[in-house]
Amino acid sequence: MKVSERRRLERAGIEVTALGLGCAAFGGLYREAPLSQAQDTLRAAWEAGIRYFDAAPMYGLGRAEHLLGHFLREEADTASTATVSTKVGRLMARRRPGRDLPPAAPRNPFDSGWRNGLNFEEIFDYSYDGLMRSFDDSQQRLGRPEVDILFVHDIGRVTHAERHEKHWGDLTKGGFRALEELRAAGLIKGFGLGVNETRAIEEAMEEADLDCCLLAGRYTLLDRSGEALLARARQRGVSIVIGGAYNSGILAAQKGGETKFNYADAPTEVLRQVDRLHEVAERHGIPLGAAAVQFPLRHPAVASVLVGTRSPQDLATSVDWFERDLPAEIWDALDAAL
Repeated sequence: MKVSERRRLERAGIEVTALGLGCAAFGGLYREAPLSQAQDTLRAAWEAGIRYFDAAPMYGLGRAEHLLGHFLREEADTASTATVSTKVGRLMARRRPGRDLPPAAPRNPFDSGWRNGLNFEEIFDYSYDGLMRSFDDSQQRLGRPEVDILFVHDIGRVTHAERHEKHWGDLTKGGFRALEELRAAGLIKGFGLGVNETRAIEEAMEEADLDCCLLAGRYTLLDRSGEALLARARQRGVSIVIGGAYNSGILAAQKGGETKFNYADAPTEVLRQVDRLHEVAERHGIPLGAAAVQFPLRHPAVASVLVGTRSPQDLATSVDWFERDLPAEIWDALDAAL
């Protein structure tokens, strides 16, 4: 499969490339991301044929949206052909004495921090006004009056624990209405959830007319917990974008290398599973990362896979892996190793 292959999000009426670029690394995820390196990576993605880019206010507390917007405005030769998704549910604010703000965001178990993010504090707000303001802020940071897709970011019980019911109530009683109005006005083409939790998407499909959803880390070589959700989404006509295909890097590293799994240090059992997967890949003469990045698109519900590379070299590796021919028997062999 070619990186540049166009795949349609039917309900939204737009196309994405089979491989997309996630921009979390440009916010300084795990380590600093110099400006020149971020711009060089975006340029390399464009030259490779990638035309789908995903950002979020969370990524570097606004930095990633600024960098992506600048590139698409100033450097991409035909930015009108790019499809852009970003997210809502977090507002960026600087806390000041006496300022009336909602409680600061609790520690998100999927957030490892930002090494060179902007000087803001994130505030969760899934209400009608909160999502409208979030969209307005993203328009300014991206420099784009329209955004193709908005994902409601990190809504779910794992992320919010005891505050989940409050946030879910804000979303279902007003937030979804804001997104429906933006879609009806033509300011966005579609909306859905961008989460690590399958249950949140399942419940949201009962509350709103979703177009597409971003599911991170839950349909990969290592984690198949999203498989039932994908089947249900396909029945509903909801397109799925898969993020976290490398499960925070552990599936992209050389054997014995990166040990991050789902944004944290990998547990022993996961390390053993990855070692077994590496052994299978080696027997078939392929890098494990090639199987990891191609795996999600084997499911018919999946429209695109996002990779979160931080350098042109890493981007070139992912492109090579994505377009590499793999032996048909590799998939059964990998399944048997789990």
